[in-house]
Amino acid sequence: MKRLIAASALLFAASFGLPAWGAPAASRDVAWRDWNSGFKEAGATERPVLVDVYTDWCGWCRRMERDVYSRSDVRDYVSRHFVTVKLNAESDAPAVYEGKSYTARTLAQRFRVNGYPTTIFLRPGGNHIANVPGYVPADRFLLLLRYIGEGHLDRGVLYDDFVKQQSGKP
Repeated sequence: MKRLIAASALLFAASFGLPAWGAPAASRDVAWRDWNSGFKEAGATERPVLVDVYTDWCGWCRRMERDVYSRSDVRDYVSRHFVTVKLNAESDAPAVYEGKSYTARTLAQRFRVNGYPTTIFLRPGGNHIANVPGYVPADRFLLLLRYIGEGHLDRGVLYDDFVKQQSGKP
């Protein structure tokens, strides 16, 4: 129950955003993998999986690439703590999850993604942690990464309590 409350608070707190304008920019140093190779790596490294669910037409997705994933502090953190996977929610690329075959499109549906971008967090073995819908500004996204990547959620710390603890640090 605590995890459900924590995940709900996490989703609520992280779902703020700004209008997405401008040209897309690639996040040069994030090592994005496809679904299948990402899970193979997660199993080998025992790192959780961060899945960026996007579409080609999504302005918010381009904004997330340009303003969040391109920041050096975000790139550095995800490269050390997560296996990063890109999932095009409109693609027919094959993907295997829990021993079943999907396409990227049906896998996004399986995770109940209905807006873009959506960030999905999974354990190395594939167990679902949380979906975070929408654009999340870089500073807030980094807090979210640390909350999950450093095990605060697993220890039952509520996201709001974690944020308060972080704001009290010098």
